[in-house]
Amino acid sequence: MPLLAVVLLVLSISGAWGQQRRPATPVPAVVPRVNSDGRQTTNVLADTSRAARGTRLVSAIDTSAAGDSLRVGAEVKGDIKTTVKYSAKDSIRFDVQKKVAYLYDEANVDYGDLSLKAALITVDYGQNLLKANGAPDSTGKVQGRPVFKDAGGLYQAGSINYNFKTRKGKIADAVTQQGEGYVHAGIVKKNALNEIFGRNGQYTTCNLEHPHFHINATKMKVIPGEKVVTGPFNLVISDIPTPLGFLFGYFPTPGKSRASGLIFPTFGQSADRGFFLRNGGYYFAPNEYIGLRLTGDVYAGNAEAFGGFALRGEMQYIKRYNYNGLLSIDYTQRPANLILRSEALNTNQEFRRPRSPKTIWINWNHTPTPRPGGGRFSASVQAGSTDYNQQNSFDTRRYLTPSFNSTISYQKQIRNSPINYSLQLSQNQNTQTGVMNFVLPDVSVQVARQYPYQWFGLEPKGIFYEQFAISYNLIGRNELSNLEQPRLLNGGIIPVIGGTREGRTIPFDFSNLAPLLNNSQPTVQHQFGITLGNYTVLKYLSLNPTVNYGESWYFKRLNYKFEPDAQAVRIDTVSQFGRLYNYSGGASLSTNIYGIVPIKGAKIEAIRHKLTPSVSYSYTPNFSQNDNFYESNLNLGALRDAQGRLYNQFGQQNDITRNPIAFSRFIGATAGNPNGRASSALSVGLQNQIEMKVRSKNDTTGTTPFEKVSLIDGLDFNTGYDFAADSLNLLPLAVTFRTQVAKKLNIVVNAGFVFYQRDSTGRFINEYLFNQPKRRLAQLTTATLNLSYQFNPAAGTKKSTVERDVAPANDPVLGNPVRVDPYEDYVDFDIPWELSTSFGATYQDPGPIPGRPNRPRADALTVASLNLSGSVKLTQNLRIGYSSGYDFRSNQVSFTSLDFYRDLHCWQISGSWFPFGIRQGYNVTIAAKSSLLQDLKLNRNRTFQNR
Repeated sequence: MPLLAVVLLVLSISGAWGQQRRPATPVPAVVPRVNSDGRQTTNVLADTSRAARGTRLVSAIDTSAAGDSLRVGAEVKGDIKTTVKYSAKDSIRFDVQKKVAYLYDEANVDYGDLSLKAALITVDYGQNLLKANGAPDSTGKVQGRPVFKDAGGLYQAGSINYNFKTRKGKIADAVTQQGEGYVHAGIVKKNALNEIFGRNGQYTTCNLEHPHFHINATKMKVIPGEKVVTGPFNLVISDIPTPLGFLFGYFPTPGKSRASGLIFPTFGQSADRGFFLRNGGYYFAPNEYIGLRLTGDVYAGNAEAFGGFALRGEMQYIKRYNYNGLLSIDYTQRPANLILRSEALNTNQEFRRPRSPKTIWINWNHTPTPRPGGGRFSASVQAGSTDYNQQNSFDTRRYLTPSFNSTISYQKQIRNSPINYSLQLSQNQNTQTGVMNFVLPDVSVQVARQYPYQWFGLEPKGIFYEQFAISYNLIGRNELSNLEQPRLLNGGIIPVIGGTREGRTIPFDFSNLAPLLNNSQPTVQHQFGITLGNYTVLKYLSLNPTVNYGESWYFKRLNYKFEPDAQAVRIDTVSQFGRLYNYSGGASLSTNIYGIVPIKGAKIEAIRHKLTPSVSYSYTPNFSQNDNFYESNLNLGALRDAQGRLYNQFGQQNDITRNPIAFSRFIGATAGNPNGRASSALSVGLQNQIEMKVRSKNDTTGTTPFEKVSLIDGLDFNTGYDFAADSLNLLPLAVTFRTQVAKKLNIVVNAGFVFYQRDSTGRFINEYLFNQPKRRLAQLTTATLNLSYQFNPAAGTKKSTVERDVAPANDPVLGNPVRVDPYEDYVDFDIPWELSTSFGATYQDPGPIPGRPNRPRADALTVASLNLSGSVKLTQNLRIGYSSGYDFRSNQVSFTSLDFYRDLHCWQISGSWFPFGIRQGYNVTIAAKSSLLQDLKLNRNRTFQNR
């Protein structure tokens, strides 16, 4: 209506002017004028003849400008509120007699937020009608189809008829975008409320002119910015109708990025739980800072039992410049007879447990925005029922992960002080054993390094004591576990020979609150870091003296008593404060030695060898004689074997039956327990690094003609001698080798050597190997080898340019929900192929089995496995990923999966195949990419959950 009102006003002024008596001097058809904003516009006064072809006429009427000096019989009034701009590439013709205006070839009209473009625009202001059409070119193809834009949206059409007075219109062959989808209709009627009513309509998320798929409906209604509602519909794929459909369709199309609305469930059938409806619910968007998704599943089950249900809640939240986060809670319940067998999930007898029919899982991620001087609260929580991922997760990584960690923490630096503090709650959950360990709470107060000379206001003068510094750390912890310790079972009696010394796992619920609290281990630690400086000795040597002091406070004390009749040790736990302390001191001396071999070759300039020898000494006193630290009078001299014979008669356990044993008196003393014996150790180390200087291939300016290439990243040797030990004084030799070949192959080797002989039981004795007839210097006891290689022709050359079709978030402010994408590691169509491989092997020589000299030696190769993973791009839109491995110890193929992903423009097909193992099966999914039609998919799977 505003557009036609403008044209009506123009024509009315022209007609009124034509009825006045014309002056003797001709008046030009176009009178230039300067508006109040300084822009020059033109007023078309009257023209009943067609303008010259090929000229471009631009007309603008500014109602704020002063009126024409010519008086008219009546003042023209209209709805014009702003400047109207219109143009046509060919010409503009006005027919005053018929009250019709014609705009030819690339006609364009702009008025406020209303815009119309077409090959031909006709304005009939007598009947308040606006018409727009395309025009055929020389080949007969229609060009310049009408494009109409207003508050209701953007419309492309074959023709448009619009009444600017009633604001109603009729559009033929209309196409308009609503949210993520597109509406196609043969005939569309538009009312004054911008609502659209269509017949023979199509709804799709494919952006092609001829879409790959659409939902076909005989009638539909569109409320722009809110929803699309259809009558009975069916799905059409590649112009082939399918039987998939429903009695009505409802598709939300919110004008803003977030809106509350229904989430329609997915319908299907599961082999073990019957027909189901999944992921149905409601999304709440109360404001731009919070989004809440409540969904659920329901399973029909079979004749024996109800199939169960699942409930999920997911909340996204954000506070600008402060924090953002995601909290989700999942609860599932399924009948016991439909639960996966425990032996099917874990073949280890030790970890087999009855499965729970009810499982819950909590995910919480809270990330603060860093702010100077403010506190930082963060959370990363993954916790729930032990069996949740085994029963409900299809994600390989979550299924195979044996443990999950959770942390909630707050930390802050006190302004204008060296003190910062933190409060942390943490949990570790093992999904195989069911053991959950908590630290509730973990309080830490840290004082940064302080220099004592500054306390007295002294100025630095380069004196040695100015390097003296001290730091302090206070740690308070309360450890809690659902693994009840053996000392809390059977009256605290623990058999020394035979019997069981294992703890008991108790369910973590309120009914077991008392035993859980009784199993707690509170401790407080004080750590002092004393730095005595770094000094240069003899110009080239670096001397670093150190002093350490620590103190621990405990609140539960252990008393021990040997019970000869039960052949066991009784442990009594009493509430009592205890204080332990330990201190040590030492010094280290090191230097760097460089050796350079000039080569001056065509490519190699030189080779440099960096050698770093070091010598260090440390001393720790013996605290085991302190009765406040240890129970040192426990004598097991009356210990007997199963036949009733004293153990010390056979020399099998002489070390524990002839001499008293020292036991720690305090629970949780592992955190700061003093050493049980003195240590006076001299350590020797030698580090090697070899680099090569080569001519740069990429330098063309001469600014950087050379570059360094590392040949050996590290070849380190470390050993020592403990003067305070009563035997085996020479410490094992540790060797480490690290290098990288061609920036892709990583090699790490670790080895351990001992210098002493073994006896028939496999224990080391105080006799050097060099004294044997074979005169060996050392024996290899442990070794590890790790190799990894990355094959990728495009690795490191460029970043991916693929625009991934990711479902839009509910709000860009809130961001995307944290979801696991099974193809995120390899669906990169810029890389034709990639392969990651790793090999790991561990060697450990335990010698003869203790107490069984006639038994063959144990297998020294404990671990040897090869792992492969990668992907291959077969076509531009087809990619296959794979993951597998081989265990050389068990001669079995490890967990294997083959995955594929096919991009079908507006659709995608993906799947996985697990050929071996417990999770043997497959799944295939064909689905629309759009999140709006996320339930428009076809699943076919046969996995461990529905075999």
